[in-house]
Amino acid sequence: MIDIEKVDEIIDKWGCDPDFVIEMFQDVQDHFRYIPRKALERIADRTGKPRGKLFHIVTFYKAFSLEPRGEKEIQVCMGTACYVRGAPDVLAAMERELGIKSGKTTADGKFTLSEVRCLGACGMAPVVTVDGRVYGRVGSSDIPGIIREMRRPQ
Repeated sequence: MIDIEKVDEIIDKWGCDPDFVIEMFQDVQDHFRYIPRKALERIADRTGKPRGKLFHIVTFYKAFSLEPRGEKEIQVCMGTACYVRGAPDVLAAMERELGIKSGKTTADGKFTLSEVRCLGACGMAPVVTVDGRVYGRVGSSDIPGIIREMRRPQ
């Protein structure tokens, strides 16, 4: 069950303006860690935008998800430089350590793992990011330590 009042607050922040649905989705995603279907429907109802168009937006942009994401988002770069320098092994180690496949979220809701095409840090390949923090020249043997560091309370 989602907090529909929070969704309304977000919609109101953007003046119910259909030109700002992407910004509304960004705020919803930040708050809930995904775009709940009820939130999408509420945005459609209040802005007058067709649900189909909003569904297209949410599924087109990789930044949005219709499924809950973890508290921490881990991205493994699979761009050419990272790939040839061992990114597939890094991804496999990350999947083993977290017990999930790429594109999934751990059962405890702590981590979401995904592959990206390029993070623009080719000189540090292979690269992993965790909530925007960049780890460069990562080897599969580095993964347990990175995961331990992420699990530590802040």
